[in-house]
Amino acid sequence: MSVSSDQKVLSAVDPDIAKVVGDEERRLRENIVLIASENYASAAVLSATGSVLTNKYAEGYPGRRYYAGTENVDVAETIAIDRAKELFGAEHVNVQPHSGSQANMAAYFSVLKPGDRVLGMSLDHGGHLTHGSPVNFSGKLFEFGHYGVDIESEQLDYDAVAKVAEEFRPKLIVCGYTAYPRTIDFARFREIADSVDAYLLADMAHIAGLIAGGAHPSPVGHAQIVTSTTHKTLRGPRGAMALTTADLARKYNSAVFPNMQGGPMMHSIAAKAVAFREAAQPEFKEYASAIVQNAQSLSGALAAGGLRIVSGGTDNHLMLVDVRPTGLTGKEAEAALHVAGIVANKNTIPDDPQPPMVTSGVRIGTPAVTSRRMDTSDMETVAGFILDAVKSAGDDSALASIKTAVAKFASQFQVPGLDDA
Repeated sequence: MSVSSDQKVLSAVDPDIAKVVGDEERRLRENIVLIASENYASAAVLSATGSVLTNKYAEGYPGRRYYAGTENVDVAETIAIDRAKELFGAEHVNVQPHSGSQANMAAYFSVLKPGDRVLGMSLDHGGHLTHGSPVNFSGKLFEFGHYGVDIESEQLDYDAVAKVAEEFRPKLIVCGYTAYPRTIDFARFREIADSVDAYLLADMAHIAGLIAGGAHPSPVGHAQIVTSTTHKTLRGPRGAMALTTADLARKYNSAVFPNMQGGPMMHSIAAKAVAFREAAQPEFKEYASAIVQNAQSLSGALAAGGLRIVSGGTDNHLMLVDVRPTGLTGKEAEAALHVAGIVANKNTIPDDPQPPMVTSGVRIGTPAVTSRRMDTSDMETVAGFILDAVKSAGDDSALASIKTAVAKFASQFQVPGLDDA
């Protein structure tokens, strides 16, 4: 069934939700999406996600289920596991976690007991809620210590991380972040973990697609547990997975089920398998490389326009933009960009004087625009829109004019999942 026929069915049954879907399709066509954690799934991924596999309960693992009638979903999950193992060179893969947060929760339950010490990057320097935030389960169940970036370079100082690890003596060290624009040295992190007899967990949620496409070094072979979402740069369905060493396979599987989750989302697992197949194609390497090239081009153009880029640039798919030179907060810049049809999110910068709901920065990423086949020359145009929008904050007429220009520009580029149906 095509996307358009799906819409006809939905419209007949529930016109309210059909309108929401239609409005979202229009937003995706007319806006420039620069949220670093968002992307467009292909029509094939969307088809699997919306398939009859959503009907099946399948608690357990392939060949060891608690329900009958799982012969087909067993095949789908096995395919997903095998493809992920081959794609990332992993010894063991679990594709059942519903989200990155749950993949991390299972990782902690695999090797830790409540109260054990964990070392991760602080949230305001680029870490994630599940890396020890006091309002998150991770900070409530475990004793977290934190490292950050060097304030001068705004990049990781591995010797400083090693010193913190030596003093704190964690049982687990977490690396991999949500707002860090530089290459992560996973081998160095393993050295640090080994020096204090700790496990290493690499959270590659943001950069999994770059790793699959060879545009960023892989943590596999260095970290005993690697967690990831399957959307973001990997362009799959919303969901997650974990790659572990063979000796942790049973512990991780048990931490997911029965400890943490019940029935897996088999429609999502099938869609993950589709995404892994897509990521194994030669053109995906070109895509991953193009993401980085676009990020570097956009970063350079914004810097030339007077905005400060945290750490001086980017090695991956995202950049942190300090908007204080414009006189705006991150919240104000996000709002102005949104009115102008440019979707980005406010974000703290290292040692940010503003609270998390205000911030001094904006996080900008290039996965979604690269999926629409925008290139480095297009990034010059996008940078111009961004610079015009932040300079026009508070001027509704000017922002409306920019929005019109943005929609006209964006309409030149196909939207995966809609135009490849």
